[in-house]
Amino acid sequence: MNAIDHPLVTAYLDAVARETSALPAERRAELLADLREHIEVSGTETDAQVRRALDDLGDPRTVAASALAEEPLAASAVRRPGRTRLTVVLLAVAGLLVLFNAFVGAVALLAGLVLLWGSPQWSTRQKVIGTATCAAVPFVVVFGSLALTGSRIGPTELLVIAALSLAVPVAGATTLSRAARR
Repeated sequence: MNAIDHPLVTAYLDAVARETSALPAERRAELLADLREHIEVSGTETDAQVRRALDDLGDPRTVAASALAEEPLAASAVRRPGRTRLTVVLLAVAGLLVLFNAFVGAVALLAGLVLLWGSPQWSTRQKVIGTATCAAVPFVVVFGSLALTGSRIGPTELLVIAALSLAVPVAGATTLSRAARR
């Protein structure tokens, strides 16, 4: 088997390609070609040699970070402070907006989630956590209010719902904001 066709090499190159999605297509193709060439000339034949060659190249995230650092336009594409702030604010206030106007709250939540999942700066794990914390309370409030249409909600219950609708999404948005600064 050719070293380039090895599953570990394929996974490694796919990871580098994914992590460098902000690079211009030409630059990304050049980087991947350089990596392929390095692997081919390393004379790998066994699994251990393939692993050693990949270890010599370094972690795909490190390789991608180095390539992104060399490309000023790509680095600015990854970090957009205005978009990050907008995403965090939309997700933080969506829960509270659902209480006052369900349509506006749903639109804010959906817009925030689209921005969150379309951004390369957060990992999938961070996106899932952000989605869960920011969407859980509005989801529970909307479906809880539908289930309790015959029941009366008093001021204490309303205050607790408002506090949770603000606190939980703000906690999730704060986590995302901190992760974006790293």
